Amino acid sequence: MDNPTKRRPSAPSQRQLKVGELIRHVLAEIFARGEIVDEVLSQYTLTVPEVRMAPDLKLATAYVMPLGGAGADDVIAHLDKHRRFLRGEVAKRVSLKFMPELRFKIDTSFESSRRIDELLASPKVARDLGS
Repeated sequence: MDNPTKRRPSAPSQRQLKVGELIRHVLAEIFARGEIVDEVLSQYTLTVPEVRMAPDLKLATAYVMPLGGAGADDVIAHLDKHRRFLRGEVAKRVSLKFMPELRFKIDTSFESSRRIDELLASPKVARDLGS
């Protein structure tokens, strides 16, 4: 039996998606222009595939990955050091009542996609799909 008081995770609202996309664009622009003065970050070209917003829009989790994937942990550590600067820059460029806190995580979607491709290309799966 279903418990009516138990909350189920729901899909993000249109507002969450829109705000996340605005923040993603601004972060990507900041990274592309090299606006952060940091020796470690300047060595990498960063991609921001996704920014997920909390339902109350007070927390933005930016999924970041350096091209090639090398040094991801280092990049996240240095982005965390510049979190306050980045939040201020995003606040200047995105008009929101409250600017969300920024959190940075490594984007693992590329690794997951690669793993799925490997599984689909394996001889066992090819044999099962062929019959």
